[in-house]
Amino acid sequence: MNTLKAEKRSMDVKAKKLRREGFVTGNLFGREIEGSIPLKFTKKEIEVLLKNNNKGSQVMLELDGKTYDALIKEVDYNPLAHTVEEVDFQALVSNEMVHSTAEIILENEEKVMSGVLQDELKEVAYKALPADLVDKIKVDVAGMKIGDTLRVKDLEIAKNKNIHITTDPEAVVATVTPVHNVVPETETEAEETAEEK
Repeated sequence: MNTLKAEKRSMDVKAKKLRREGFVTGNLFGREIEGSIPLKFTKKEIEVLLKNNNKGSQVMLELDGKTYDALIKEVDYNPLAHTVEEVDFQALVSNEMVHSTAEIILENEEKVMSGVLQDELKEVAYKALPADLVDKIKVDVAGMKIGDTLRVKDLEIAKNKNIHITTDPEAVVATVTPVHNVVPETETEAEETAEEK
């Protein structure tokens, strides 16, 4: 599990100023924390963390000599600058169910038998105890063919009795559709008549 060093942020300094100085702001909240703790991190450490982790990943957060088992709850990006501005964490309590999301990763897409693979869902929402948290769901789609549909209820995570899925179990994760690159006759004829005029 990744470890991230955090510093307490003074609320006297505006978030914009900290971001200009190369910091990313954030908050740590949880059942055993009164209110929330404002944090700041170096941009470099956050970028390293987010290379292999994302929303729903579990990390160890080091703050003032104490280590928190925490969940990345929210990541806010600046769409214009393509930079991370804020990351919020939830401190986990071993016996408390927590809401989280797991990213769906489709593997062996090139081995789909026929047709075009359409990925419909990027993540699955669920509730679980900290010990059962999952941040990535790898799905092998090799051998899928036209007409095959993979739903949330078909995923391994849905078969885990310790995890309560909150996404609709019937939601489509991926489906294989026929290739549609044939131009219908009517369109070609209409173009030809337009060219003749």
